[in-house]
Amino acid sequence: MRTAYADCQHPEAVAQLAQGLAPSDTAKTATDCPDQELELVLLFVSPLADISRIAAEAHAQFAPVPVVGCTTAGEISQSGYGEGGIVAVGFPKSHFTTCCTLIETLDTPEIQTALHQIIRNRRQMTLAAPDWESEFAFLMVDGLSRREDTLTAQLAPGLGPVPLFGGSAGDGDAFQQTSVLYDGKVFENAAVLTQVRSICPVKVFKADNLTPTNNRMVVTAADPGQRLVHEINAEPAARELARILGKDPEQLSTYTFAAHPLLVRLGDQHHVRAIQQVAPDGSLVFFSAIDEGMVLALADQQDMVTHLQKEMQSLGQQRAPDMILACDCLLRRIDAEQKQQTNAVSHILSANRVFGFSTYGEQVNSMHVNQTLTGVAIYPPPDLVPTQADVP
Repeated sequence: MRTAYADCQHPEAVAQLAQGLAPSDTAKTATDCPDQELELVLLFVSPLADISRIAAEAHAQFAPVPVVGCTTAGEISQSGYGEGGIVAVGFPKSHFTTCCTLIETLDTPEIQTALHQIIRNRRQMTLAAPDWESEFAFLMVDGLSRREDTLTAQLAPGLGPVPLFGGSAGDGDAFQQTSVLYDGKVFENAAVLTQVRSICPVKVFKADNLTPTNNRMVVTAADPGQRLVHEINAEPAARELARILGKDPEQLSTYTFAAHPLLVRLGDQHHVRAIQQVAPDGSLVFFSAIDEGMVLALADQQDMVTHLQKEMQSLGQQRAPDMILACDCLLRRIDAEQKQQTNAVSHILSANRVFGFSTYGEQVNSMHVNQTLTGVAIYPPPDLVPTQADVP
């Protein structure tokens, strides 16, 4: 794998990324082959950038290699957490074959068309690389579309047994405009699905540091289509949540929501239903699906640094990943900042070669989740053993 980073406002940012992704005489990682072309380039772009310019320049710079990407709520690069940058990830042809599908509008007819394409793509990649057994799918979707829950469920039949993970495009902490990039253009209310087949072993994972408590509440009035909760326990939602937390209703903020996550039980697992903000009428705007009658539990948080270190150790238990491509919720980043753990978390991410972006929500298989780290660990092929030169 090859990675590069540039300041999003540098006039030569795309050229710098191209230089960083270019083959070198010495492979940077076990899966980077210096004499092979790229199969795909992913871009995670700060909302501070001129998104349209970056998309067009990257398309021209890397052609005929496909370039897809999205805007972020922060980037994850070789230095860990960052802002104001562009992270590029290159997949070499020697180890990967990929197909990208643009879902230009997130309505049912468009998705049905995409499903047929996804099935054809998988068949095509199997024929192109029959001896490569590893597969995963990576989804980038407009983080303000409020369609991620429906989308992941609709994509599942087309993907079959192939594991999916992904992230909702961000806009810093502004929540104004989020975009995906495809073929040199910028799209809203859209998604890009990248299907990957590889000679490299892979492991798709989901991790969070949260466990449910017995402190529960019931959603008694909601608008599921808008992800709005009007009432909790038959009381105005924001006021009742503030009472439960022992907070002033006027002081509820993103920082409050990051520090006090809410969980819902689905089957035998708990998943976060994160709050984005308080609406002007005192309702609560959620990042993911919500409905009347849903029972929410306050969560206990394990120490994020300790938990993340254990997760990374688990992924590297038998063999260290060559790289980890990850989607990390904005609320995890905010929580780390509030607890003055940003540097420690960044150090762990950097030491384990984690690259990706901070999101407005995450996807794993057929579910949309929040306040979670999802990703894929990509390991060296069985015949390649990492050396000290592979460690940054």
